Amino acid sequence: MSDRRKFVKLSLLGSAALMSGSAVALAQSQNMNASSPDDLNYPTTKDNPIVISTWDFGMQANAAAWEILGKNGRALDAVETGVKVPEADPNNQSVGLGGRPDRDGRVTLDACIMDEKYNCGSVMCLEHIVHAISVARMVMEKTPHVILAGDGALQFALENGFKKENLLTAKSEKEWKEWLKKSKYEPQINIENQRYHKGKDPMPGGKENHDTIGMLAMDANGDLCGACTTSGMAYKIHGRVGDSPVIGAGLYVDNEVGAATSSGVGEEVIRIVGSHLVVELMRQGMKPGEACKKAVERIMKCNPAKAKEVQVGFLAINKRGEYGAFALQKGFTYSVKSGREEKIYSSQSIY
Repeated sequence: MSDRRKFVKLSLLGSAALMSGSAVALAQSQNMNASSPDDLNYPTTKDNPIVISTWDFGMQANAAAWEILGKNGRALDAVETGVKVPEADPNNQSVGLGGRPDRDGRVTLDACIMDEKYNCGSVMCLEHIVHAISVARMVMEKTPHVILAGDGALQFALENGFKKENLLTAKSEKEWKEWLKKSKYEPQINIENQRYHKGKDPMPGGKENHDTIGMLAMDANGDLCGACTTSGMAYKIHGRVGDSPVIGAGLYVDNEVGAATSSGVGEEVIRIVGSHLVVELMRQGMKPGEACKKAVERIMKCNPAKAKEVQVGFLAINKRGEYGAFALQKGFTYSVKSGREEKIYSSQSIY
C-alpha cells in the first residue's frame, strides 16, 4: 500500500511538471508550424472559447469564427461563419466557389453541421449555391430531415432565399479541360494545401485534391458544435459523395464527450464511420490525439495497401477543451484559435 501511494504521488508530480513545462514552451513558441500537442494535457474548459479546423487555410476561417466566440456567441454560429470563409474563396479549389468539378464539369458541394443537442443537417451534391453550410443548417432547423441531396437540395435552397450562381471559375474550368485530355483519376496527397499556401499554380492536368475544411468549436458555455464543407474529390463520377456530409463519418459532435472531424479520401473514412469512432474512443477515456491515431490505425487494418497511397486525417476536441490530430501521411495540418494561442500545427502521422 505504501508503494502504491508513493507511485501515485510521483505520477502526480511528474504530470504537474509536464504541464508546467508545456505552458512555458507554449509561451515561448511563436512559430506557425509547431509540433502537434497531441500528447500534452492541453486547454481545459477554463480556457474556452476555442476553435480548431483542418489545414492551414483554417486560420482565416478560425478568425471569422472567433469574431463570434470572442463575444460569447454560440459555437454553432461560429462554425457556420468560419467555414463560409473558404466556401466564398475562389482561390481555394477544394471548397465552395471555385471548387474543382466532377468529370462532367459540374461543381457539386457537400456539407454538414451539428450542434450541442444532437441536431444536425446535411446537403449532398448541391450545385449552384456558394454557402452549402448555410443550406445544411437550414435543413437542420427548418425541416424534419437530416439530409437533402441533389436537385431537391437546390430546390430547397432557392425556395429559402439562396441565389443560384455559377461555381465553376475560369481557373477550375481550364484545369478540368486539361485533365480531360488524359482523364486519369488519381487522388494526390495534400496537393491543394501545399500549393494553395505556397502561391503555386496546380500541376498540369489539374491534380486532384481532397482538402475539406472541418471546424470544431467550444463556446464560453462549454458547448461544442461542428461544421464540415467541401467540393469533394476533383473529377469524381457525377453524384459521388464522400464522408464530409455524412454525420458520423466526416463530422460528429457529442456534447457530453467531444467532437471530431476528418479530411482526406472520404471512402476510407466512411468505411469505419471515422468521426463517430474518434468520439467513442474519447468516451472510453482516450485523449483526442490518441483517439485520432486509433481511427487511422483502423483504416490501415481495413485496407493496408490502400492506406499507403491516400491521405486521411482526423481532428478532435474533448469536453475539457483538449485537442489533437493524427493522419496517415505527413502533411496534414490544423489551425487553432483561442484566448491563449493562434497557431498552425503539423499533425503526427503513420508514414
